[in-house]
Amino acid sequence: MTTEEDITKIRENVSKEKNVAGEFNNLLNSLENAESKQEKEMIENQIKKLRISIKNTNDELLKNLEQTNMSTPLIKSANIKIEESKKILEKENKIEKSSINSREKLSEMDRDILKRMKKDRERKTEKTEKKTSDYVRIANKFFSKFSMSVIKQKQFKTIGRDLIKAHLDYNFVSYLSLMFFNTVIAFAISFFIFIFLLFFNIGSTVPIISKVIEGFGIRLLEIFWILIIIPLGTFLFMSVYPSMEKKSLGNKIDAELPFAAIHMAAISGSMIDPTKIFSIISSTKEYPHLEKEFNKLLNEINVYGYDLVTALKDLALNSPSSKLADLLNGLATTITSGGNLYDFFDKRSQSLLFEYRLDKEKETKAAESFMDIYISIVIAGPMIFMLLLIMMKVSGLGISLSTSTITFLVVGGVSLINIFFLMFLQLKQKATA
Repeated sequence: MTTEEDITKIRENVSKEKNVAGEFNNLLNSLENAESKQEKEMIENQIKKLRISIKNTNDELLKNLEQTNMSTPLIKSANIKIEESKKILEKENKIEKSSINSREKLSEMDRDILKRMKKDRERKTEKTEKKTSDYVRIANKFFSKFSMSVIKQKQFKTIGRDLIKAHLDYNFVSYLSLMFFNTVIAFAISFFIFIFLLFFNIGSTVPIISKVIEGFGIRLLEIFWILIIIPLGTFLFMSVYPSMEKKSLGNKIDAELPFAAIHMAAISGSMIDPTKIFSIISSTKEYPHLEKEFNKLLNEINVYGYDLVTALKDLALNSPSSKLADLLNGLATTITSGGNLYDFFDKRSQSLLFEYRLDKEKETKAAESFMDIYISIVIAGPMIFMLLLIMMKVSGLGISLSTSTITFLVVGGVSLINIFFLMFLQLKQKATA
């Protein structure tokens, strides 16, 4: 190979190194600005390939320089180019290490956030499967056939409707089986209590439990009502429980409805698809009880394929709130007739807000009345009752009770009254929450 050919080869290698150095700079800038992990991996692989290429070019350049009788300046110039290439490689290594360290630091800082995001994704995609409890399974085993025969006779229809409206996790057959099963258990418990009280007395003085002195027939007449009251009370409570839950849920929906209607009026002003209005309200998480109702509506549209008007009417039929049912029926009529949704929601929100304020005023006055009743019963009533019993004891007229018995009756009566009022206030608070 001649000297001219060697010089040409050296020029080509030097030019190639320049191009590789420029490509290095571009890749390093892209690596710093890369967003996704996949993009960073692709750039790093390309940098590794360029590193191998520039190393091979340097080796070839050194061989050419050794074989060629060149002057010292040219060799120095080539060495300078080699040093520049080495510096570029060192810079690339430093930037790569710093980027790796920064990614490690970032992952440490955002570890908690990533964990929460992962939990949220898992919570959204998690499929919840509710299993029937063993107690309900036993009730179905004994009373499912009887319950189905009762349903075929079209009895207890209101319980079935209330179960749907109250969002209780029971089907009609299971709930009736549970109601009959609880009644039988209550009768068994009342029977054991009846047998016990038939031979023993429970008093307020020591000994608390004593044998019965009265005759068997008289004692039987005194306590036979236990066999009727406890099972009957259990049956009646189970019968009215779905209605109570439906009413409580309806009150909670009524408390959220005025503000949700204002929100819906604001959304409908943007001429958005009516279905999107319910989707937006559900996604805000500000109306938890309405959210369940609107999710049912969206499921009927997106899963079962119903049109919006049919889904609105179906939801209104099964809604625990009469106000929500009126709103949904009115919305269905407005959509069918081509009316203005903003005007509909605006006027309905005003009327609902006015009714909400009236209900709050009624609740305030009712609370004042109950406060007066509480003061009269708990403070004045026990004092008068205790004085009456003491006067009867001193005068010897009527029932003469000991001091400990009077104290027990007064304290027990006050305790029961307080428990009753606390339960009432708790139920009232849940109903208006």
